[in-house]
Amino acid sequence: MSTLSRADIENIAHLARLALTENEVPAQLNSLSRIIGLVGELEKAATAGVEPMSHPLPGLAARLREDCVTESDHHRLYQRNAPQVEAGLYLVPRVIE
Repeated sequence: MSTLSRADIENIAHLARLALTENEVPAQLNSLSRIIGLVGELEKAATAGVEPMSHPLPGLAARLREDCVTESDHHRLYQRNAPQVEAGLYLVPRVIE
């Protein structure tokens, strides 16, 4: 994998809406470069013939709770405070034409 440059870090920070100081850029460059290096090492692992697993322990399955309603419907009570309601929906002013 390629290494990151200072411009890459500044671009990533801009896209993530992060304001990095001059002192933070080298630390982020080092951290993200190490992460990318680790991903590169993981890509080298031989995974041919390895089946994906749905559970980390063979022979076990995830215990799921029963899918049943446990709360009562209070929407009419909640909608009493709304300025406008129609057919069980909240009516709001149009903001996009």
